[in-house]
Amino acid sequence: MKLLFVHNKYGKRSGEEIMLDRIVALLRERGHEVDTWFADSAQITGTAGKLRAAVSGIRSPSAMQAIAKRIADDRPDIVQVQNLFPLISPAVLPVIAEAGVPIVMRLSNYRLVCPNGLFLSHGKVCEACTGGREWNCVAKNCEEDLFKSAAYAARNAFARKRGYYRDNVTRYYAQTQFQRGKLIDEGYPADRIDVIPNMIEVAEDAPAWTPGSFVGFVGRLSPEKGIETLFAAARRTPDIAYRLAGSMGEYEGRTDIPANVELFGNLGPEELAAFYREAAMIVTPSIWYEGFPGVVIEAMRHTRPVVVSDIGGLPELVGGGESGMLVPPGDDAALATAIGALMRDPARRKVLGEAGFARVKREYTNDLYYNRLMATYDKALAMRHSTSARRTG
Repeated sequence: MKLLFVHNKYGKRSGEEIMLDRIVALLRERGHEVDTWFADSAQITGTAGKLRAAVSGIRSPSAMQAIAKRIADDRPDIVQVQNLFPLISPAVLPVIAEAGVPIVMRLSNYRLVCPNGLFLSHGKVCEACTGGREWNCVAKNCEEDLFKSAAYAARNAFARKRGYYRDNVTRYYAQTQFQRGKLIDEGYPADRIDVIPNMIEVAEDAPAWTPGSFVGFVGRLSPEKGIETLFAAARRTPDIAYRLAGSMGEYEGRTDIPANVELFGNLGPEELAAFYREAAMIVTPSIWYEGFPGVVIEAMRHTRPVVVSDIGGLPELVGGGESGMLVPPGDDAALATAIGALMRDPARRKVLGEAGFARVKREYTNDLYYNRLMATYDKALAMRHSTSARRTG
């Protein structure tokens, strides 16, 4: 199969883009011809660049012309799209569809129904822009930058009113049932939305279980990740060590971090693998819906029990508590209680850790991802042939 992947990079590498690279690599390993057509937001500089990006996010004639030429020259069987803002724009979708090429869209966030893609405003879950009310992104100044909030609102509203996504994407695939449900709530067709959870490389046998010695967190240190909740839980459990690995952002240099919390910053692959092995558990105390944080299945691959917020798609990742504990988002007392109980009970940690590894092998392997993606591609191709038959009949 010949595939073309279209994506606008964010400027800073994210888990979303790491997974995109894995998908491309997996397809190439399985013998498919995969080309990429990427734009990069890192190229946006200065006021003039931001103004051009605001305009191109609504409609980019240059991107439309470029994709039309690429389709005509290469004739891919399928185009897979991910993020199209701000340099490509959803206006390329009808160009691809009119060329007779099916479009499969991977939904890595909530951007189709929320201007900032997060359902998050000023540190709290927010769905004010649903139902065609994108102007709320400006009224609430969700990006804490009126120009940026207005640009986000405008491009989403324009794409919705023109039906760019709904009328041109052949099939969508979400990462969780929760995410799929949010799109259906906004009127996207349920029969065209598949669910394909993320993947991870899994060994045949589980690694030898060890009790570990600290509570670990892996990821970007930012408020929506529940860092303040985690700090508050650490203050409630001063006898437990906490170690946080990931880009520190606004937390770098903070002087009010609890004494039992250590910030490690970004770790290399080998250091990070050791971090997982030596942790007693991994916590993901997010206060937003999340997409599909790879840290959860990475922890499970290492037989580490996980403690996650009971919000969005996170409960699905751990089988509703099969391989970890669920706590209310933003509740530091509940988080501290769950952490304390697990630290005092290594036998329970072992049970949860081994259940997590079994769940990863059952639900999140590369082979499963490939088979699910091929099923989605087959449906997209069948829909193209069906549409072509109706047009010529």
